[in-house]
Amino acid sequence: MSKALDTNPDDAKLIEAGYDPAAAPFDAIAKLRELRGMPGVTDLAIARALGIIADPAAAAMLAEMEAGASGAMRREVRRALYKLKQHGIDAPLASAANTAPDSHTEKTEIAGMLSPIDGEGARIVWIVKPRVQGGLLRMWALISEAEGLVGAQNTHLSRRELNSERDELEHRAQVKLVDADWRVADFIACEAWRNTPEARRGKVGNFLALRSELIASPPPTELVHPVYAELAAEAAGEPSVELLKEPELLEWRLPDQLLKPYVDEINQAGESVIVLSPVHKQERMNAVVDRATAELLSGDNGKRIQRRLEDIAYYLARVGRRTQAGWAAAAAARLRDGVDVTKVLFFQAFVRTQLGTVAAAEQQKAEEEPRLIMTPAEAMRAREARTRRR
Repeated sequence: MSKALDTNPDDAKLIEAGYDPAAAPFDAIAKLRELRGMPGVTDLAIARALGIIADPAAAAMLAEMEAGASGAMRREVRRALYKLKQHGIDAPLASAANTAPDSHTEKTEIAGMLSPIDGEGARIVWIVKPRVQGGLLRMWALISEAEGLVGAQNTHLSRRELNSERDELEHRAQVKLVDADWRVADFIACEAWRNTPEARRGKVGNFLALRSELIASPPPTELVHPVYAELAAEAAGEPSVELLKEPELLEWRLPDQLLKPYVDEINQAGESVIVLSPVHKQERMNAVVDRATAELLSGDNGKRIQRRLEDIAYYLARVGRRTQAGWAAAAAARLRDGVDVTKVLFFQAFVRTQLGTVAAAEQQKAEEEPRLIMTPAEAMRAREARTRRR
């Protein structure tokens, strides 16, 4: 539960701005997120407030704030995390991905590499670690957004062989593998393993045993994604609809089974037997799109879309497309913060594009299928054709 803040001018301004220390943890944390960056409200005050909210979400937000923090701010965050730890609440394990490692060994001993995510949600993850005996141990994992971990294997190889395989993969698939923080690559692989149906896990090998050959720490269950620190300024802005023109978004397809009910409803609105003006028909269609946007971008599906946007931003930043990376990070941040997605132009356009793709595919399929009902003239020509063949 939230407790009263210490007497402090900055804390008083936080309360004046609308923060209620007695609010429920969810509401208190949401308000603190909303107040970040507001005039007169300091991150130091927000960190102190989070330190007395005994909730894992407070620790997660503190870990997020710690990314890139230094000096007094970093000390205040660490102090707040320590207070939460005294209440049995630990910082997310993966928050270390956002802080500078303490030694050169930690920076270089393990490396990660990521491919882009293709239109169907598939990608390749490599995690590489030097072997004491010489050479490298490379985990290769194929990941699918729909199926989880499709396959994983460990291979011993030299650095020359690793570079050769990387060049070959990039040439064959016409994609670029980017260097990544191994903690991010590890989280992606572990998340995919957790999302793999039990019936399929036996077919992809003993992932946890393979992982233990490279990484001693327990599999992470949370990630404060580094894009929010790397692209902090961009993530605070509005995501541009121009992002939808990029290949990573242009080829992205949500599952048809999620979209079809809304497409059917839009079609019914357009074909209604009730005589409606074009304006009224458009209003009904817009209402369906608004509901589709709200429903498709919430719950577990909304979380998956947020994660994909985070990873798209991470990849784009590493191939030099920072502007587009910033747009993706901004979109992910809005899902993270629980904003009303129906008011965000980018999400409206994203959902309309997805629905339009399914509608166009259905129309093309209908045009290609043979018609079961023929006009009298068509029936006569067909009968004449059969007579001639005899």
